[in-house]
Amino acid sequence: MSASRPAVIILAAGVGTRMNSALPKVLHPICGRAMLDYVVAAARELDPSSLIVVVGHHRDQVISHLSEHAPDVRVVVQDRQGGTGHAVRTVIEETGLATGTVVVTYGDAPVLRGQTLAALVSQHSERHATATALTTVMDDPTGYGRIIRDGDGALLEVIEEADATAEQRAITEVNSGVYAFEAGLLADCVKRLLTDNAKGEEYLTDVLAVMRADGHDVATMLAPDPLEVVGVNDQAQLARARQIINDRTAVPEQGAHPQ
Repeated sequence: MSASRPAVIILAAGVGTRMNSALPKVLHPICGRAMLDYVVAAARELDPSSLIVVVGHHRDQVISHLSEHAPDVRVVVQDRQGGTGHAVRTVIEETGLATGTVVVTYGDAPVLRGQTLAALVSQHSERHATATALTTVMDDPTGYGRIIRDGDGALLEVIEEADATAEQRAITEVNSGVYAFEAGLLADCVKRLLTDNAKGEEYLTDVLAVMRADGHDVATMLAPDPLEVVGVNDQAQLARARQIINDRTAVPEQGAHPQ
């Protein structure tokens, strides 16, 4: 495995209760395709050495969909909702990912472009970072983990909103949850995650703080368009994602002439 051909992990095991639907969240349709299909297509733009989807809630339906639409994808089952860190640890324990670059993205992030993932991998590789987090700035950061920086502007940690102070919640630079990691250190750090947080889960975000505490270089890349990192958690956000994707497909490609 090399940085030019990273492994990609797509986390798609969430319950999605706010969708108020019997259909698994990642299978909700957007412009004729399942939400998850957009994420898989974006990941494919990296020409990944392996493409792994973590499933959990409604796993049978998601696995069935993948077997029909992306039969080459490797499926890993997260048996319990132990958090994003637990999901990644499950993948590493099952697949043995230990070298090269690992990209982590989400099955409910259909608007994120493959070119943005490619830029993340490129910057991560050029800097020789142990981890690179994709961040953005939002006018309303409600619901997102906040980026905490030290006095020199370097990433110190990510604080989830439920664990943040009022001062931290005022920060507008947020974590997208999408990362590029050095696989060997990721494998070590996910084993050391604690659950002393509001949800009692293993947060993948805490890997950044563990790496930083160990003296490793943890970098960030700012996504200029905050719409790209907006996740889908309810029907309103689903409608928004549909509008964004519909607007993209309605714009003629450069050099094309409308009929």
